[in-house]
Amino acid sequence: MTQTTQNAQTETKTTLVIGGTGKTGRRVAERLAAKGLPVRIGSRNADRPFVWEDPATWEGALEGVEAVYVTYYPDLAFPGASDRVGEFSKVAVAKGARRLVLLSGRGEESAQISEEKLKESGADWTVVRSSWFNQNFNESFFLEPVLAGELALPTGHAVEPFVDADDIADVVVAALTDPKHIGKTYELSGPRLLTYQDVADELTKATGREIKYVSVTSDEYRAFLKENDLPEDFVELFALTLDGRNAHLVHGVEEVLGRKPRDFSEFARDAAATGVWNV
Repeated sequence: MTQTTQNAQTETKTTLVIGGTGKTGRRVAERLAAKGLPVRIGSRNADRPFVWEDPATWEGALEGVEAVYVTYYPDLAFPGASDRVGEFSKVAVAKGARRLVLLSGRGEESAQISEEKLKESGADWTVVRSSWFNQNFNESFFLEPVLAGELALPTGHAVEPFVDADDIADVVVAALTDPKHIGKTYELSGPRLLTYQDVADELTKATGREIKYVSVTSDEYRAFLKENDLPEDFVELFALTLDGRNAHLVHGVEEVLGRKPRDFSEFARDAAATGVWNV
């Protein structure tokens, strides 16, 4: 076997991780690399850039790729997502990718349109529908409010079974590497239903300082998002996913991994120990 042939064979086993620097993508890439599997990070700053809004970048990022972990920022429920996911899936299959694992959201009809378009590509697919992430509070848009000591959100008394990004990543890696998950849709949640007041209480306990929850109207939250240059579509996403449709536990983590999902209190304790919430 020549070095060129060996390299070509290795290259065909590469997994493209879209959003490979994000909350779940980073963890998926780390786990695949730990297994000795070739990984390519799909991001706008990668050696082979990947930009959802620029289809001209897709083919280069897909060169030699056999499997893809598909994530869409900021969310599959946002306008334009389903069309891009559908087109990308067709390009991926045409370039030789056979395995597509899509990160989707629970209870989001528009996200389910993306799921169907991905399936229509003819790839071997798995869909992972996730609840809201624990890591939204230390790696994403809820970090600054936690540091400020106040979660002001239009969520009322709605409950959410927050799930940990490490659990999501473990499920995704299983789906990417074991053919028994082909054609399956898994719904993931944590082990408890929490209100945002419960979350504030857990964060207060973990940080040792008061984190308040303040219920605001949708209009007030929309004004906050606009002031901070954040997508106003988040208001509709809150209204959609926190209307009670997801107010129950699901068992995808146990089904795939054979263990219980990580609890929010464990996440909060470990995150606090890193100093991320120190002020």
